[in-house]
Amino acid sequence: MASSPDVIVIGAGVLGLCTAAELAARGHAVTVIDPGGPNASSIAAGMIAPALESVLDYWASGGNTDRSSLFRTARDLWPEFAEWLGISLHREGAEWRGQNPHNVHGCLRGFGFDAQPAGPGVVTADDWRIEPGPALTAMARAPGVAVIKGKVTRLTGDARRWRVEAGDGRVWFTPTVVLATGAAAAVAGLPAPLAELVDRIIPIKGQLTSVATATPPRTIRTDAVYVAPAEGGVVIGATMEPGRRDLEPDPIEAERQVAAGLALLDLTGEAGQTRVGIRGATADGLALAGPSGEPGLHLALAPRRNGWLMGPLVARVVADGIEGRPPMADAAALDPLRFA
Repeated sequence: MASSPDVIVIGAGVLGLCTAAELAARGHAVTVIDPGGPNASSIAAGMIAPALESVLDYWASGGNTDRSSLFRTARDLWPEFAEWLGISLHREGAEWRGQNPHNVHGCLRGFGFDAQPAGPGVVTADDWRIEPGPALTAMARAPGVAVIKGKVTRLTGDARRWRVEAGDGRVWFTPTVVLATGAAAAVAGLPAPLAELVDRIIPIKGQLTSVATATPPRTIRTDAVYVAPAEGGVVIGATMEPGRRDLEPDPIEAERQVAAGLALLDLTGEAGQTRVGIRGATADGLALAGPSGEPGLHLALAPRRNGWLMGPLVARVVADGIEGRPPMADAAALDPLRFA
């Protein structure tokens, strides 16, 4: 059996589904192929956090990296995107209770973000959040998007069309493919330079635990743990283990995180399921978004921990590349060819 959609997106994480929804809104018939089940985007707190992420990246670079403009642009695309799809966007802000609150306050103000002292920490109104499960569902149901369960095992093509093969024998043909496979290994058949680029993506294991407790008014973050509001309580997490792909939860680490998170709330709670997701990261921590250098093949990959923040921006960059439009100003920072 074969079909021929305008665009095939391989992968139904936040970058894949944001891109599919953006393309469908522009009039393209889009098929998303994904194995199904949880992925790193569904196992997330849904933070859209340009302010605190800018500070953390600035610190991690030793004061040499300012991504505040890029992250703010990404965040500012969310209201229109969310309204169109009926996604609830929570704008209650976030609170930093980790080390160096005075420095965090100064960095936030220096980057032009809102920052207000709050007890032992700092509150910013510029960090928002969404609920990952309902948001992914809304994007998958966007008019013009068809989601098919399947595992793509081979991808071959040329300037005319791409052949997409699933492990069960199904085949699709399309002029345009978007590779949005997260931290997964390169699909068989990719041209060697592109396969090497995909295989250089760094897998990062993270886990979070659902806890039934009173829901705080906003996300709380420290150096070692975050606590984010969620249905029925909170989710607590923070583990970032580069180089690991196993999906086994670490119960000792989960217990430590839950205890630390509940201590921040000064509450007790009942820990539920601990879930693990494998994120992908590039050497500079930014996503790969846009034309791959192979005709008709585009990338939407490896946003590290900022997949939800960057989703609509990556979608716009990729869609512009597919349609041959002039790239927006922020596209260069995400250009997959920057590592060539």
